[in-house]
Amino acid sequence: MSAPQAREVLIPNIGDAEDVEVIELCVQPGDTVAVDGALIVIESDKASMEVPSPYAGTVRELSVALGDSVTTGRLIAVLDVEDAAAGEPAAPAAKASPPAAQRTEGEDAANEQPPAAPQPVPAPAPPAATSPAETSGTAKVYAGPATRRLARELGVDLAGVRGSGGAGRIVKDDVKAFVKAAMTDGGTRSGGGIPALPNIDFAKFGPTEAVPLPRVGVRGARNLHRSWLNVVHVTQHDDADVTELEGFRKSLAAEAAARGVKLTLLPFILKACATNLKSFPRLNASLNAAVDGLILKRYWHIGFAVDTEDGLVVPVIRDVDQKGVWALAQEIAALSELARTRALKPDQLQGGTFTVSSLGRVGGTGFTPIVNAPEVGILGVGRLATKPLWDGAAFQPRAVLPLSLSYDHRAINGVEGGNFVLGLAQLLGDIRRLTLGQ
Repeated sequence: MSAPQAREVLIPNIGDAEDVEVIELCVQPGDTVAVDGALIVIESDKASMEVPSPYAGTVRELSVALGDSVTTGRLIAVLDVEDAAAGEPAAPAAKASPPAAQRTEGEDAANEQPPAAPQPVPAPAPPAATSPAETSGTAKVYAGPATRRLARELGVDLAGVRGSGGAGRIVKDDVKAFVKAAMTDGGTRSGGGIPALPNIDFAKFGPTEAVPLPRVGVRGARNLHRSWLNVVHVTQHDDADVTELEGFRKSLAAEAAARGVKLTLLPFILKACATNLKSFPRLNASLNAAVDGLILKRYWHIGFAVDTEDGLVVPVIRDVDQKGVWALAQEIAALSELARTRALKPDQLQGGTFTVSSLGRVGGTGFTPIVNAPEVGILGVGRLATKPLWDGAAFQPRAVLPLSLSYDHRAINGVEGGNFVLGLAQLLGDIRRLTLGQ
């Protein structure tokens, strides 16, 4: 029998997620692990996932600790593998180093380490590729693309940030510390900071209890806060008469049971949204970094909010326009279960072009959902209710569904937002229109 061979296990491709936290160690040095056995659990701002072992063997060395921030390509562990050929990757990744494509957007993991061969300092980006903040001095500072992108998102002028990296290079932590200091001190930052709330000792008024928020909830709250500060929100409300649609849905109860599918209104709403977005392509777009143009997307991937114990999670269904209602209902059920068990993969949380948030079970006649930037629109759906509607001769009981469309007013004007809701209500009111196309 050949001697065991050491094999490195790296963080797999986790998409554009950066600084993902290690929240659980499933093995320790000396433990044996099977192929696809869990090594660690990592958590992004949207979900957690297990990192499996590609080999069967014994853990010689564990290279991460609880609380570490990791990115694609980071070394997790070294295993002693008896059958080294089993599970051998076709092209092993470089040790503890993200691939070049990832390093472009997430270079801060290597900010403190100079390249092996001397490299010239990158020239400032041309004016056409910079944001207004960069033209005021940001382009003259020493910072990588990911740091500049973060600064644009937070409205920070890098010219006022002190760099802690080699040769005075500004890294992401410097930008975050700058924003934190500005908000804590009650100062203002480029882009419009806000004074911090006072730190009050509530215990002097009565008994209190400190309860930490789940990590997913904390990071989700930060994303919502960022969207709220950066997006110019407007919300358009309207009602859709879905009496015929609701009757049709109920008539499919026996077929749904035979298929083992729970058929709610949500798959019909997603299908109607995809069709309507083709008529209103600006709502299926994103603003560019300079906020002087739109990136129109020729695909229709729609996210839907799922309530979990850790907070709202938004899985994304791809190519909604190409799928039927039964397929959508099955995918909604599968993704919802993965969200509640914290088993969603990164690619199931990325790439959305529009979002639907339904509060039908909770109730309410309308609300103002926060746009999931960089998307420019989100649909809020209230509770279905029976209301009297005038048919020209008498009031008739009708099934009415409240709709609330929030959109980024920098990309969408009021007339376009209103017409989108009107068109969506017409599609839901007569689902035969879904077969007509544009």
